[in-house]
Amino acid sequence: MHAVLLLFAMLTPDSLRSAAHEYYEWGDRQYPVGSSDSGKHTWDDRLTDYAPAQVQMRAAHVRQLLERVRHADISSWSKDDKIDWILFRSQLETTEFFDRVIKSEETNPQVYVGEASNAIFSLLKKEYDTPRNRALAATARLRAVPAMIEQGKRNLTHPIGLYAEWAAQSARSIDPLYNDSLMTLARGLTPAEHDALIAAKDGALQSLHAFADWLDARKGSMAEWRAMGEQNYSYMLHHILLLPLSTRDVAHLGEVELARYRALEAWLPDPSLADPNPQRAKSIPADQQAFLAAYQSREQEMIDFLKQKRLVTIPDYIGPFIIRQLPEAFKPTSPGGFMNPPGLYDSDNSGFYFIPTYNPQSRNFYIRAAIEDPRPILGHEGIPGHFLQISIANHLPDEIRRHHGDTVFVEGWALYGEEMLFREGLYPPDSASAGQVLRLARYRAARIGVDVNLQTGKWNFDQAVNYFMEAGGLDRESATGEAAGAASSPTQKISYMTGKWQIMRLPGRYRDAKGASFRLGQFHDDLIASGSLPLSVKTWILLDDPSELEKATGLTLH
Repeated sequence: MHAVLLLFAMLTPDSLRSAAHEYYEWGDRQYPVGSSDSGKHTWDDRLTDYAPAQVQMRAAHVRQLLERVRHADISSWSKDDKIDWILFRSQLETTEFFDRVIKSEETNPQVYVGEASNAIFSLLKKEYDTPRNRALAATARLRAVPAMIEQGKRNLTHPIGLYAEWAAQSARSIDPLYNDSLMTLARGLTPAEHDALIAAKDGALQSLHAFADWLDARKGSMAEWRAMGEQNYSYMLHHILLLPLSTRDVAHLGEVELARYRALEAWLPDPSLADPNPQRAKSIPADQQAFLAAYQSREQEMIDFLKQKRLVTIPDYIGPFIIRQLPEAFKPTSPGGFMNPPGLYDSDNSGFYFIPTYNPQSRNFYIRAAIEDPRPILGHEGIPGHFLQISIANHLPDEIRRHHGDTVFVEGWALYGEEMLFREGLYPPDSASAGQVLRLARYRAARIGVDVNLQTGKWNFDQAVNYFMEAGGLDRESATGEAAGAASSPTQKISYMTGKWQIMRLPGRYRDAKGASFRLGQFHDDLIASGSLPLSVKTWILLDDPSELEKATGLTLH
């Protein structure tokens, strides 16, 4: 035992970074679809191996490395070395926690449908290679889908009925991705290669449709969705997100911010301005392509505004941000679409925002908002939001910080940007655009109540949906999708308002430190320059104050 502890204590800053590099390389090999999605295309012809022995091996590898990192003596390390140790430890804590507590391979059929979707989606979204080579990689992956699905059935020893419902929906919605999007790559194939692709595609679709039927047939006997409980939730807050807040602190923050934004909506001369209405738009797009083009066209005016006001620096390496249609397979848990930034290894610097299928009569909040004025959401997803911030993070020289993806900061920065642009004058104070900013903040505040109460067991799923509708002001479709995301991705929904609140606590202190040289745009540049790191870490970096990080971790860092 003494020898083991001595080995742990011998970890140095250099060996920490070597261990981290080896871990990232190992992870890319173990999760080839995730690797493709990040822009590394070494294993584009493979799927993740979900055989129990492999699942157990991966979990054991992470546990052993985490124990080594936990036992390191960092008391004499520099500030930067301590930060890297804390960040790498939290990355390992994340994986170990999900292996130990969430156990997705055993409980969540979405793991296997998601693998089948992303296996192809990650090959399509960027033209990193010739269509033929990508099609050949797709053929190999599609051939492996039926075996992967069969392995998934064997692994699902404790499936959750709610997850099964969403997985079945996604499995039955995957056809356009395979039949239409994928087949755009087939033009360079030989006849034999084309036939092989078709056969692999049809076999994969058959297995996915059968999986949906298999799930439906067993759903009545599956377990009810179960909350992780307050102890586990608190563990995530402190050890994974490095938040200096208790579960009650987070819940209270949601209550305060929800009350504030509901009041601000009520103060509008016409409170209905907060509820997007396409009929108020100057023009309604005629079809899907016109809708995407109208959305895209507003980006430049936002960039011009940011430059004119010197609110943030946009580096020369920032690429185009493109609006695309959301694949139907992703709709059940992403009703508002999702943003796809440049991958960590991407040589292509472009990014995308996938938005729901256009329907001018839709009651979907995101569709209505996009028709009336897409700028608030566009700013969140694009520039100055996710696309800009994550692109900058991807260029960090420090590998550990480059690999860190703290959702509280990432989502907090994007939500902060929505209101910052409003307060800086992009939208008239009593306009529908300003009203949309308030409604967006209101339902992000409602997300906190749903996430905390759902995951700590105080609410059931129906209560969560109703809260999104009543307190958050969302339609039922959007509210159901939001609640689905909270159920399947614990703590993700608290990220927005919690991160924004943490950021809002910094400019005043930063201004006090800078004195007469303070400039808001410089604060923004300094804030996002260090990557997607927890705000307790950024407070130490920006203001040399480790107290929040010490409170979150229980460490003494002075």
